[in-house]
Amino acid sequence: MTIKAPTLNIGGLGTDPLEQRIREKQTKWKYKIAVLSGKGGVGKSTAAVNLTSALAKMGYFVGILDADIHGPNVAKMLGVEKAEVLAERMEDGHFEMLPPVADFLGQVTPIKVMSMGFLVPEDQPVIWRGALVTKAIKQLLGDVKWGELDFMIIDFPPGTGDEILTVVQNVQLDAAIIVTTPQEVALLDTGKAVNMMKKMEIPYIAVVENMSYLICPYCGNEIDIFGKGGGRKLAEKEGVEFLGEVPIDLKAREASDAGIPIVLYEDTPAAKAFMKLAERLVKRLNELKDGGSGEEQ
Repeated sequence: MTIKAPTLNIGGLGTDPLEQRIREKQTKWKYKIAVLSGKGGVGKSTAAVNLTSALAKMGYFVGILDADIHGPNVAKMLGVEKAEVLAERMEDGHFEMLPPVADFLGQVTPIKVMSMGFLVPEDQPVIWRGALVTKAIKQLLGDVKWGELDFMIIDFPPGTGDEILTVVQNVQLDAAIIVTTPQEVALLDTGKAVNMMKKMEIPYIAVVENMSYLICPYCGNEIDIFGKGGGRKLAEKEGVEFLGEVPIDLKAREASDAGIPIVLYEDTPAAKAFMKLAERLVKRLNELKDGGSGEEQ
């Protein structure tokens, strides 16, 4: 009888079984995409949730990981914050969580969702140091039964901290979508996020400008509340792509609070904008995969 030696994770000896599971799982994810921002308050999670939902609406199988351990809200925005997370015992004895699923009564392909928000009461803070945050993110990647996905979307917290490093060091990202708003203070921090992704050698980096303008509900004119064209100028300055802009849409706030992505409101400006972003993203990633070099403006 052969007895398999135990896998050790001591001071650089052996292989971390959790990291090994992450490596194995990501081979089943066609595209791995990070959504991040240099600062908070720019609508990053709104962009992540709506890009995810737009891709699912197009028929792709998508998973979304809320990597914001201290402020998770993706589950709420997808209407599954009350879902119960079950676990399944695997053949080797470890347990894997079964991610809750959102499909909005069949309007989109089932979206697999995982968030720290499922595991702690919504009014309780997660008061952890970096090492615990790092371990939690690894577990949300490696100890969840994600299965085969066309797109894995990872929604990061604002800034350029531990959470981002943890994912980049364990997942071979195909793309990074950096969300900003037009005003100067947001663009300063967005530039830092762009350059972090450059240093991490992410193959495709693009900027999305959120809250680009407000369409007046009375006259229909565009109102540039936060300025105009900042996201595009930043992308040009940093030598990355400008994926597109999303207007301020009053229904977007109502939709998020109700747990319904705005892309399901087909007649709204924001819904149309997010669908265009998703279509451009798919086209660009497929071009890169096939060795193409055309730019999408």
